[in-house]
Amino acid sequence: MANRCEHITTTIDAGVATVRLDRPEKLNALTLPMLDALASTAHELADDRTLRAVVLTGAGESFCAGLDFATVMKDQAGIAKTFVPRPWRGTNTFQEACWGFRRIPVPVIAAVQGNCLGGGLQIAMGADFRITAPDARWSVLESRWGIIPDMSGVQSLSEQVRLDVAKRLAMTGEMLDGEEAVRLGVATETSIDPLGRARELVEQLLTHSPDQLAAAKRVFDDTWHRSARRTFARERMEQLGLLLADNTRRAQQAAFGRTTADYAERKRGLLR
Repeated sequence: MANRCEHITTTIDAGVATVRLDRPEKLNALTLPMLDALASTAHELADDRTLRAVVLTGAGESFCAGLDFATVMKDQAGIAKTFVPRPWRGTNTFQEACWGFRRIPVPVIAAVQGNCLGGGLQIAMGADFRITAPDARWSVLESRWGIIPDMSGVQSLSEQVRLDVAKRLAMTGEMLDGEEAVRLGVATETSIDPLGRARELVEQLLTHSPDQLAAAKRVFDDTWHRSARRTFARERMEQLGLLLADNTRRAQQAAFGRTTADYAERKRGLLR
């Protein structure tokens, strides 16, 4: 995969992509080219049927300190371009840099250490699971700049925390450590080695059918907080696709034979 920005690097090994924010001298603070590269990377990974999992991480001591305002504000034309939504997606580049990882039909895990602030928090919220160091610093920092979390953060927070908690975080910009982030539902779990724990979780996920993982991600993402009727219909559709999938047969043979399944590449779901 070609890297479009020197500060966003992507490597793929045995079907597992590691996407790294790589600007450690600035605590991986985000520039417009980094946001564009994140969105493009997410789109490319979503189309790769051999992909099994994605790990999001930051180089150095921090995951991401948020937007580099000093650099970004110098490019008003770039801001305007980045702010314009794509009609066929409903997101602009600021939003797609985070939400694009929700569209990837494999498990996405964010390994968070150090600062996870503002836009960095919103990128992490684009992952399915967020493993955080206990002393990591989480904040919806936008309130300090007089703005709201507009990189898909409102949608992500609404799915993870109570309404009053989301409002409090967005209005106060209060700093959370990793343990408090987990308690509130912003993060998934703590680990003194977030990247190591993320890789451990990946190994566990790789023992399961890629079709099953994709279906589970779709059905929960698309029906969470929706009506029971819609959820029941989606369950049936996803299950029908799985019952017809070759990887389901392989999973069942491995389960009955107490062996490790050799899965084929992921198939497209009936609804995607």
